[in-house]
Amino acid sequence: MAYYIGIDLGTSGTKTVLFDREGNALASATIEYPLYQPQNGYAEQDPDDWWNAAAGTIRMVLEKSGVSNEEVKGIGISGQMHGLVMLDKDGKVIRRSIIWCDQRTAKECEEMTEKIGAKRLIEITANPALTGFTASKILWVRNNEPENYAKCVKILLPKDYVRYKLTGEFATEVSDASGMQLLDVPHRCWSDEVLEKLDIDKNLLGKVYESPDITGTVTAEAAALTGLKEGTIVVGGAGDNAAAAVGTGVVEDGRAFTTIGTSGVVFAHSSTVSIDPKGRVHTFCCAVPGQWHIMGVTQGAGLSLKWFRDNFCESEKETAAQMGVDPYYLMDKEAEESPIGSNRLLYLPYLMGERTPHLDPDCRGVFFGLSAIHQKRDMLRAVLEGVAYSLNDCKNIIGGMGVPVSDMMACGGGTSKIWRQMLADLYGCEVKTAANREGPALGVAILAMVGAGEYASVPEACRAIIRTDKVQAPIPENSAKYAPFYKLYTELYPALKESYKKLAALD
Repeated sequence: MAYYIGIDLGTSGTKTVLFDREGNALASATIEYPLYQPQNGYAEQDPDDWWNAAAGTIRMVLEKSGVSNEEVKGIGISGQMHGLVMLDKDGKVIRRSIIWCDQRTAKECEEMTEKIGAKRLIEITANPALTGFTASKILWVRNNEPENYAKCVKILLPKDYVRYKLTGEFATEVSDASGMQLLDVPHRCWSDEVLEKLDIDKNLLGKVYESPDITGTVTAEAAALTGLKEGTIVVGGAGDNAAAAVGTGVVEDGRAFTTIGTSGVVFAHSSTVSIDPKGRVHTFCCAVPGQWHIMGVTQGAGLSLKWFRDNFCESEKETAAQMGVDPYYLMDKEAEESPIGSNRLLYLPYLMGERTPHLDPDCRGVFFGLSAIHQKRDMLRAVLEGVAYSLNDCKNIIGGMGVPVSDMMACGGGTSKIWRQMLADLYGCEVKTAANREGPALGVAILAMVGAGEYASVPEACRAIIRTDKVQAPIPENSAKYAPFYKLYTELYPALKESYKKLAALD
């Protein structure tokens, strides 16, 4: 029997899952690790924490399952994107990794835009200069820690450091490399023009592969630490969202998924490269060789509901504890008692600024239309609807780029039934959940199956493995009721844009 391992390197912990060739999970294990915030706006992690967690969870799933290492035919790795791992000449980590949510690089983003040009940077890397991406982090280290930059011999992304520890190879793959802002995204290779203008040596970077390609094999040293068999193949894998796309079957035109976690994502597959010249959505290479994806991001999706729960739902939390249910379950029930439109109350979910469609760090959350008639249930529903409107903004921009969506999956902890129904009514298409909940870990295990020859292609593997579970169909009368509220929602940000700037300038 053939088995495959998917490693999902997240921000809070690493989860490793062992699957059979049908995508059934036999065993899983998670090890958590700390996040370091030495200053406001900084976010760092220790790459060796990731490797220790990966090695530990691999050992755990092999022990739990009883599967022999001879039967493990391939490994795929998914991971948090954009993090900067710097290695010295001995392959040792020079400094803690500056990770995706770190915001220290505003000056470096200005430097990138000045050196390359805003329009040209989007043409090559498919994105404007962003603080979260890797290139600006490299420049920050060079500008602020020249002694560390001078020691640097190799630069890797988080999951690619785990690959290096498993195989000894300095490699990455196109989906994760797309988030570095050093890749020519249309041509799927490092951009000599960007590297030259930023004065970054190409030799610092690993070799770029397609996601199902074999990038190396497990070394004797890694085999001793993990319990794997020496020589087991390790494929390219994928960045977290690209891996989730494979794990939910979003690997062909017309297919997309919506995730509601702390942030919200609308991710659509495209067989052709399409770049938004305004930089409102991200275009990356996807995990299907020769194809791409477009991704819109709502910064304060699940975060908005969590913020409301933590500040205004103490009674729901107490009742939920007595009933043995999740407070969000009771909050959903309350929201269902309010009508579509929340009794003429709108919520803008900009608690953390916004990425799509406004790309504005200064915008902030708003309840619009609040009056004495409103109750907590109206505010709860308004929060849910506001996030759904923002995600609909993302879908509409993607559609406007010539990438239609007819099949929408939903994943992430926040996609409750009421939220899925709102999305179906606004999107005008069915919103489905996958029967398998492993997402990114399953996605990279499928890539390992393709790399090992178990399936001929990623779409073929997904058609064989991915099954849908729940389906929310759009309700036409609901869609008609939402239309005027959504239209008004889209008018509020332009009306408030200058006021947001004034607010940000106040002491």
